[in-house]
Parts: sequence; C-alpha cells; structure tokens
Amino acid sequence: MGTAYTPGLKVSAQTTIEKMRRLPLKGQVVVREGDRVSPHTIVARTELPGIMQMIKLAERMGVEPKDALEALKIKQGDLVRKDDLIAVSAGLWGRFFKSEFKSPYTGIIELISPTTGNIGVREAPTPVEKEAYVSGIVTKVIEGEGVVVACEGALVQGIFGVGGERLGTLEVAVASADEPLTEDKINPSQAGKILIGGSIVTGGALRKAAVCGVLGIVVGGVIDRELMDYLAEALNEPGYDIGVAITGQEPIAFTLILTEGFGTIAMATRTFALLKSLEGRTASINGATQIRAGVIRPEVIVPNVEGVMHIPIPADAASGMLDIGTPIRVIREPYFGILGKVSGLPHEPVQVESETWVRVLEAQLADGRTVMVPRANVEIIETV
Repeated sequence: MGTAYTPGLKVSAQTTIEKMRRLPLKGQVVVREGDRVSPHTIVARTELPGIMQMIKLAERMGVEPKDALEALKIKQGDLVRKDDLIAVSAGLWGRFFKSEFKSPYTGIIELISPTTGNIGVREAPTPVEKEAYVSGIVTKVIEGEGVVVACEGALVQGIFGVGGERLGTLEVAVASADEPLTEDKINPSQAGKILIGGSIVTGGALRKAAVCGVLGIVVGGVIDRELMDYLAEALNEPGYDIGVAITGQEPIAFTLILTEGFGTIAMATRTFALLKSLEGRTASINGATQIRAGVIRPEVIVPNVEGVMHIPIPADAASGMLDIGTPIRVIREPYFGILGKVSGLPHEPVQVESETWVRVLEAQLADGRTVMVPRANVEIIETV
C-alpha cells in the first residue's frame, strides 16, 4: 500500500503566523517594513469611488436636451450639494414662467450628456482602512496594495465559521470539552469577550450572546438548523441558508467558530486544553471560511504567547499520514463536517461525478455509513 497524506486543522501553542492585509483596490500603505504594529494599527488606506447618481434633467424639466443644457448653472467638475440650484429654464419671453431645478444629490458633476440631457453626479468616495488584525512585525510591503504582518503565537484553526474579524479576551465558559454552551452560561459580564464552549452551542445561547455583547464563540459544534434560524432572525432574511463555499461577511453581532463540525461534537482535547491555557489573553479571531479552491480556515490567534503549556500533536496528525483506522473529518459536501475513520485505501484512481479521476479512500462514518470520498476532501483529526 502506498503512503497517503492529507492536511489537518492546525492547533499549535507556538508557531509563526503570517497574515496578508490587502486593500480591495489600489491605495496607500502607511507603514514600513520592520514596523511593529498592534491589531488596530492602520496599515493601508484607500477610497472606494462614490456612486454615480444620474439626473434626467431634460425629462424632469420637460424640455429638449439642448434646452436643458442651456439652462444649466453648473459645469462639469463642479461640486454641488443637495438642494443647490443647478438649472433655470429661460421661461416665456425670458421673464415669465421660469422653472428651477435643484440637485437631489451631493457630489461632483462628472457627466453632462448633450444627447440625453442627463447629468451624472458622483457622490463622495467611501474611505477604507485596513487594520493589522494581529500584533506583530510588518515583514513585507506590497506597494499600493497592503502588507504582510508576522507574529509568533498560538493558533487554532476551525472547520467552519461565520462573522468577520474581531478582537477580544478569551474566557472559558464551560468546565470540559464535552459540555454544551447553553443560555444559562452567558451573562452581561461577558460583553467584549470571546467565549470558549465545549461540544455544542445552542440556539438560545447564540441569541443571548448577541444581546449580552459577546464578541465571539469558539465551540466544537452547532446544530445547523439552529444556526440557520439564528442567522435568519439576525439578518432579517427568512429562509436564510448557510453557504459553506465562503463565509465571513455576515453582519452579525459576534463571530462563531466551529472546531469540529455540525452536530454535538466534543471539542478535541488538545484544542480545549490550549484555549483554556490562554484564558484571559487577547485573541484575534475570524470566522471566514472557504472550502473550495484557496482554502480559508476560521482562526483564533493569540500573538506573543509566553509560558503557555506545551501540547504535543500526535505523530499521525503531525505527519498527515493516512492509514486504516486513522480518524478523519470530511470537509466537502455531501458529508461536510461528519467524523469517521479510514476503512480502506484503494490503489487505483476512481472517476467522480465531475468526470475527473482522483484517488479516493473508503470511510466508515460516525453514523454507520461506509462511503467513498476523494482523499482531498478529508482531514485528519485527533481521537477525542
């Protein structure tokens, strides 16, 4: 049998972490290579162009386009404010029944069309600033685009998350890795905190966390229907469904990170132990998840960790080697998040639904089913 390898979630008490901080479009980098930065340090800034608002001047004034242009009191490049007078018609004999038109927008006159009599007003740009996100050193500057910030510290990757970047203090809210995080374990004193749960977070706990000002929750699992119901309420979108292709942009009150998957799944022992050892420290978290090309993992980062307990990674997980009996988690649909173990490693490639030929493994899932899964669609986990 040939040796097979697969990546797993990274859980480390001390590792080198590099974060790319890139603007959405060209702008200005405001730090230099070698600068020390904190999470809220602005490293780059730019401006998103304002919306172009079109005024159908000729139509609104009830005149021909050429007459509308003759009535203009402004020119291209002028700044106008809402309710500024921009056009006055000649009226009857140049004196009677004159009509005036005021701008409904504030902005720069960018377009005056002699063909249609339309006026384009470009509203003010939206400033965008990119923060460092973690405490560290700027190791690379990409001119006009962004920087790379590096730090030494603890890193815990999750399998799925929702919500964006946040910074808060870690607080363990349960006694063990298999204890549920329920509504009664959340209170207003935890405002601004990142709570560490055990096997699952309930729908009631999600709602109470939002009310109490909790910034983040890191937990083993969640019932997918309870999460979807909470998101539907929070986003005011009935029937909201979770998109596992890419997440992290949801405008919700806190960031949720699942370390194990969907359902009631105890957090891995070493993950819980590491997070517990970091209680009281400031962490940067991000729920952004992408499971297709260019995989992005949700993460908990605690930079510059000193005196943290050393938690060894089992040899099989560290090497990434697959063998019969290796515990795995499926990270693609239709078995996303389900735990199991390797029960077979066929030598020959198999043609899948996309008509490509890939190497597969046979997995015995936790619910008793035996399925064939592409080897690239699983990751090794620790036996809890």
